[in-house]
Amino acid sequence: MRIIVPSIAMGIAFALATAAGAASTGGARMLLYVDNSLGNDISVIDLGTLRIVDTIKVGDQPHALCAPADGRRLFTTIESENTLKTIDTATGKIIGTIAVTGKPNECASTPDGHYVGVPIRDGNSVDIVDMGRKAVVKVLPVKIPHNCFNAGDPNVLYVSSMGSNEIDVIDLKKMDYSARVPVGGIPRPYAVSNDEKTIYTALTSLHGFAIADVPGRKVVERVELPPAPPLNCPLEVNTPTHGLALTPDGRQLWVTSLADGGMYVYDLATRKISPMIHVGKCPNWVAFSPDGKYCVVSNSDDNDCSIIDAHTHREVARVKVGKGPKRVLVVRVPTA
Repeated sequence: MRIIVPSIAMGIAFALATAAGAASTGGARMLLYVDNSLGNDISVIDLGTLRIVDTIKVGDQPHALCAPADGRRLFTTIESENTLKTIDTATGKIIGTIAVTGKPNECASTPDGHYVGVPIRDGNSVDIVDMGRKAVVKVLPVKIPHNCFNAGDPNVLYVSSMGSNEIDVIDLKKMDYSARVPVGGIPRPYAVSNDEKTIYTALTSLHGFAIADVPGRKVVERVELPPAPPLNCPLEVNTPTHGLALTPDGRQLWVTSLADGGMYVYDLATRKISPMIHVGKCPNWVAFSPDGKYCVVSNSDDNDCSIIDAHTHREVARVKVGKGPKRVLVVRVPTA
């Protein structure tokens, strides 16, 4: 999707695209960040133009993307370096690097950007990083951690334990666990409802997802997607569903089917599953634009990203990115 033009023309085109995007989003640009896990960079796509606008070199094996609510910073973890890096979203430049205690996986930021949770896969632990102090301030034990998550509460983070078949709730005021929620299998990517009473999680070997009641500490339902062909996705073994996300209004859950090369939409009110939406090979991770207009999906075996109109369920663009794209995140970046 990158177009090569003379530098002056490129500058004019970029400025016009920026102005158009800002005008349509109230002084902010919707930027989609895609980490290329088999490379050393993050691709940046402007959802106003559906084009690549930047490629940020961050280091080999970027694994995670998370950001505070103001959209001024982006955080990424780098497996090859055991670091958490901060990117200025206005410039696309790395402005900080913090050493973590081991091999980092998917991070989560509190809305104010005060804390970032970083699972340490080879340390059986999760680091709590104070971004003001630029240091790890707490290390909590967790057996085979994978993903951290924040649902909007500045005092709460979640971390999945693949070794204990549960998702644990971290109280940031006490810097300790406040709950452990069994999920009935090995948890993979998951989402937490806005009221933080329900967890939706993919599980190893399940073509679908489980629903867990947080206050009740139990699984209340397992939902299976329609049968799929045998899985053949090198980056995700025995994980037919590796991405899911709730729409911003909390009414739908969008779920990947790696073997099908598609997405399904689960309506939480009717408990019905939509027909499959075709995307690329091995759809890996899912995110929504904050306004709910787009659902974005990384296609890890095609090295591209599908952008879907969330209302019509139609793919409106497929943008080539780097090698082995996995995590995706849409950030509302202020233009001022």
